Amino acid sequence: MQPDDHVVPESTHAVRHAAEVSNGDDATLFGDASRRDFLRSSAAAAVVAVGAPGVAATPFGASSAGSPASPRADVEWVKSVCRFCGTGCGVLLGVRDGRLVSLRGDPQHPTTKGLVCAKSLFLPKIVASPDRLTEPMIRKGGELQPASWDDAMELVADRFAAAIQSKGPDAVAYYGSGQALSEESYFANRLFKGGIGTNNVEGNPRLCMASAVGGYVTTFGKDEPMGCYDDIEHAKVFFLVGSNTAECHPVIFDQILARKQNDREVLVIVCDPRKSPVMSIADIHLDPVPGYDLAVFHAMAQVILDENRHDRAFLDGHCQFKIVEDGNPKNVSFDDYKAWLDANFTPAQAERIAGVSAKTIVEAARVFAKGPTMTFWTMGLNQRITGVWANNLMHNLHLITGQIGKPGATPFSLTGQPNACGGVRDTGSLSHILPYGRAVGNDAHRAEMEQLWGSKPGTIQAKPGLNTIEMFKALGRDEIQAMLVLTTNPGQSLPNLTPHREAMGKARPNKPFLCVIDAYPTRTTELADVVLPAGMWTEKAGVFGMSERRYQYQPKVSEAPGQARPDLEILMDLAKRLEARGVVPKGYTAKLKTVDDVWDEMRQASAETAYDFRGMTRERLKQERGLRWPCPTETHGGTARRFVKGDDPCLDSGPYADDSLQAGEIKFYGAPDHRAIVWLRPMKPPAEPVDAEYPIILSTGRVLEHWHTGTMTMKASELSRAYPECYVEIHPDDAKELGVRNGNPVRIVSRRGEATIKARVVPMPRKGMVFVPWHWADEASLINRVCIDAYDPGSKQPEFKICAVRLEKA
Repeated sequence: MQPDDHVVPESTHAVRHAAEVSNGDDATLFGDASRRDFLRSSAAAAVVAVGAPGVAATPFGASSAGSPASPRADVEWVKSVCRFCGTGCGVLLGVRDGRLVSLRGDPQHPTTKGLVCAKSLFLPKIVASPDRLTEPMIRKGGELQPASWDDAMELVADRFAAAIQSKGPDAVAYYGSGQALSEESYFANRLFKGGIGTNNVEGNPRLCMASAVGGYVTTFGKDEPMGCYDDIEHAKVFFLVGSNTAECHPVIFDQILARKQNDREVLVIVCDPRKSPVMSIADIHLDPVPGYDLAVFHAMAQVILDENRHDRAFLDGHCQFKIVEDGNPKNVSFDDYKAWLDANFTPAQAERIAGVSAKTIVEAARVFAKGPTMTFWTMGLNQRITGVWANNLMHNLHLITGQIGKPGATPFSLTGQPNACGGVRDTGSLSHILPYGRAVGNDAHRAEMEQLWGSKPGTIQAKPGLNTIEMFKALGRDEIQAMLVLTTNPGQSLPNLTPHREAMGKARPNKPFLCVIDAYPTRTTELADVVLPAGMWTEKAGVFGMSERRYQYQPKVSEAPGQARPDLEILMDLAKRLEARGVVPKGYTAKLKTVDDVWDEMRQASAETAYDFRGMTRERLKQERGLRWPCPTETHGGTARRFVKGDDPCLDSGPYADDSLQAGEIKFYGAPDHRAIVWLRPMKPPAEPVDAEYPIILSTGRVLEHWHTGTMTMKASELSRAYPECYVEIHPDDAKELGVRNGNPVRIVSRRGEATIKARVVPMPRKGMVFVPWHWADEASLINRVCIDAYDPGSKQPEFKICAVRLEKA
């Protein structure tokens, strides 16, 4: 099959169709095609089929509905969900003889409707990668060597038990992932907080979504978006903020694109200092100096109020205004808020602060207020030391215009991982929270979970554990003596990477013990004392929870290679061995024998909370293509919009019920006095502003074909060839001053480290800014050695998006 054999649709961001891909000679399939050729050939197809090695795959076409024109009779198609981002695309898995051989978009999926992206198409090939971890390994004489499961697990249990017995429960830690199944994260959280008695439970969502959590909770009193993907079909305005939706959430981008093509009145506002591919549909572009966009958002609010484009009745009925003074929130009035904006954030003032023209700010404010407006944002807002504040200001714009709780009008934080929402945020698998909206600092919440889990009263500590950055610093100080890392790659993904890699792997007296559970070798497994091989995606069953609160069941369709085991099975084994050593109470996990048992306890934990998903029985999820919580009964259809009477069942029964409301009325039942908060947040510069020594701003991000640390996507040679190496985008003016041309190697140097990467001279970043995608694992390209690990004081999320660097022609 050659790329030219297919007719190519217009959009190459998300595709309903894909050609078969052989495990054999990839050069025959794609030859020396350019990245554009690759994208075009990928976009042509409906099914990716992985044939046996050395056997050429025979392509077959597909209709626009996503069904093969000539389906193979021996392939069984099974409903599932994609393994990549938080969009939660529905997929159909082709299974033959107990092997995953094909993947295509699920045309019956209610929100993604058969769309998948280029990465998803190659998942069967990624799962079948020959370098999968297949046997336990123990480090001996400085080298990882094969071991039996019993020897490996005995060593892990011995080292964890010794740390707990000698230094107490806080001498151990768990670092999980938004890629683990919900049942895996819940069980690990249960084991460490309620069994061992430590709140040192963290995960990589701290690096990506913690500020979104902080924004939702401080504004509305409850985490997670209140709207859904259905709102895309109703919005007239899209505000894309700090989100390269086209490459990072391509299926969402395609839906926005389709909406704009179907209704020429739809407008798109983009706020990003870099001209990413979303600019292809932008009507208005706000390009602030990185780190100074809060002034732009306040100025938009100032224009809306000044021109009387706000919804005063909504504000009077549903909102309150607060400012923090001397460390304490203080109530202020609407008039105080307006006067504060007038004094500090007129468009002209914002132009001086952020570098965006006053005229463009005014235009954006007017369009936003026209609505109905749906705002999407992600890492560009979250990965900042003012991430929570930036999230608050997104909500402010929606609240002052009353654009919330109505079709097409909602503030929506996009998620980067498939289960950061359902698996970590919702299950309470971070150091300061407990499952389903509970907090470790709340006496009643701790008691509820101790009773459900069978923990001895007082086991769960009231004090939050260490956040991610502080956890790895404590590891480097040898205060944490044993750490378990599951399904993530902090040896590549942490900011200010060098000291954190040393904390994990540097040989020293009394070096802490590191155990890593993963399906692939990574820059973290290379540092581990024990590596445990895990089942991957289709080799285990469980639930993923995506950005719109939709929980989806993922079935097991194939066996893991070699001796690899499902992560939950490994965690249950560890729990039993810790019970035998007396550091977890005997029988603590006895009632949880299967993944279904864990799910049933999770449903029970959600009772009488805003998440209530007791209606999502395992059998129901196997039949449905996901359900959105809250979903309290087995006859409830799930919730499209929260806080809305007649839509949100929490307003009909349970602790938040209110019979006085009429259908369609809003009540922010999680907020103080049931009023959402409009925050008066001050302008605050980034942690590391540019100066004479380091005059350039570095920002990092992703590309369409790769994902996070490339652990999966680099396994598909087609994806690797589409982007074979890292690059740094440099504005032509900066490149000219440096004497750099396309392809020249450039040293990017910060106060923490350096990377040497080839230049791509393009007018995409602002002058004075460079952009580097962070997927590549080779030493020269480890851009996270350069990034800063300063973090938001509220969310504890690091400022990946902004640090000061200098450039040198290498």
